[in-house]
Amino acid sequence: MNIALIGKGGHSKVVEDIILSNKDYVIVAYLDDQYEEFHHNNGRYFGPIDEIDKLRSIFFDLVFVITIGNNSIRKQIAQRLCLSKHEYATLIHEKAVVSPNAKLGQGTVVMASAVINADAKIGDHVIINSGAVVEHDNVIGDFVHISPGVVLTGIVLIGEGSHIGAGSVIIPSVHVGEWSILGAGATAISDIPDNCTAVGVPAKIVQKNSSEVSKI
Repeated sequence: MNIALIGKGGHSKVVEDIILSNKDYVIVAYLDDQYEEFHHNNGRYFGPIDEIDKLRSIFFDLVFVITIGNNSIRKQIAQRLCLSKHEYATLIHEKAVVSPNAKLGQGTVVMASAVINADAKIGDHVIINSGAVVEHDNVIGDFVHISPGVVLTGIVLIGEGSHIGAGSVIIPSVHVGEWSILGAGATAISDIPDNCTAVGVPAKIVQKNSSEVSKI
């Protein structure tokens, strides 16, 4: 199946590696507003995001993935495009381990060595980054980024748009609200409200964020 990447930056490089190792997909285009006009080069199409309809007119069997690491921008683009869910691919690296009882949303990407265990529910347009562990019965909202090396123990709930920093740990049954940030290396042992940043061991809230804030 033909696939187009929306976003051409660092995150797209990692997603491209997943696709190149997967014989089910062929990359045919990159859409990014860094391109001023729609053009063809070396077998692929390039152009601004608003040229998506032109691309769809060229390829009948075409799916997309938004390859932008920033959660807020990823949501903005999804809202801007208004594509149906079935037009987004769900990508899983061949070296990831995903339980057959886990549920993954559309547009979600699972990186190398990530583990997603039984009855975990992952939303749409989520990034499960390299080596992250999502244990049983976790619920992860749309547009979340789980960074490399994160450990989410059982029955953890992550609200929409939150960013869980590299190497952090969340103990069982802890809830992280929407559009919050857990800093790298932190350990969350109690709930984190919406729109907050928490850091440290144990994690403590250090600031209140504006809505839909997510930093790489």
